[in-house]
Amino acid sequence: MRKAFAKAMVKVASDPSLFFFTVDVGFMALEEVRDAFGDRFVNAGVAEQNLIGVSAGMAKEGYKVFSYSIAPFLYARPFEQIRNDICFSKLPVCLVGNGGGYAYGHMGPTHHALEDCAAMLALGVRVLVPAFDEDLAEIINDVTGPTYLRLGYDARPAGSLIPQYAPWRQVLDGQNGILVALGPLAGVAIAALSDCELEKRPAVWAVCELGEGAVPSEFWEKVSDVNLYLFEEHVAEGGLGMQLAYSFMKKGIQPARFHHRYALGYPSGTYGSQEFHRKQCGLDRESIKNLFLNKL
Repeated sequence: MRKAFAKAMVKVASDPSLFFFTVDVGFMALEEVRDAFGDRFVNAGVAEQNLIGVSAGMAKEGYKVFSYSIAPFLYARPFEQIRNDICFSKLPVCLVGNGGGYAYGHMGPTHHALEDCAAMLALGVRVLVPAFDEDLAEIINDVTGPTYLRLGYDARPAGSLIPQYAPWRQVLDGQNGILVALGPLAGVAIAALSDCELEKRPAVWAVCELGEGAVPSEFWEKVSDVNLYLFEEHVAEGGLGMQLAYSFMKKGIQPARFHHRYALGYPSGTYGSQEFHRKQCGLDRESIKNLFLNKL
């Protein structure tokens, strides 16, 4: 999605109220953004805490700021500055974290972002997790306060037709319960299930925004007394599954079954590709497909 994000930013670069920061990352991806933004594009160097302070300062001056880095360097290293400089003043700064979940695979846990959504939500930051490349154009135009944008990889099969962007939307029909997938895992689910018979597969919903307020009434109407399957490349603590379970309790809604798969960390104690880690957690295409083939 990095290239799709860059393309979306180039399209809005003529807006003089926008400012873009990076921290010495984004090579072979952000050059066109740099050229389009001109003096409003700044490489702040390997100094993430300073990046957040300067981003907040530019937002105080009236700019809407996009600050880009590898995800764990952006939300974990400068956590205090995000809270103090951006969140307390509710500033329009969008923290763009590339490589959510296990995306940086072989680089190991220091480069993985498995608790990022929970950490940002705890500060009151709006968390957006696009599922498909096309989602970026809509999302970047909807930044009004502290925002965390988690970029991954569009994993849907080539040629798949996707409904117009919405924070929650059904992207595949099915009659065997409901599968809720956070961000790019929606594409994995489509790839796993699109060739299954309609009555054997669940309806797939792509979730691109966390928080109860983003859930449409249509979802609440459909989920009662059906089997619910929830997949997220994020730890269970504070993630989509916990949030949704809490919402069910408040609303008095009871699915027939609540099946939750999430990032398990490193069960084998070894590191590998994103696909390797997804498979260990049951989040890969084959595991999703087998869940329904084995059930029926």
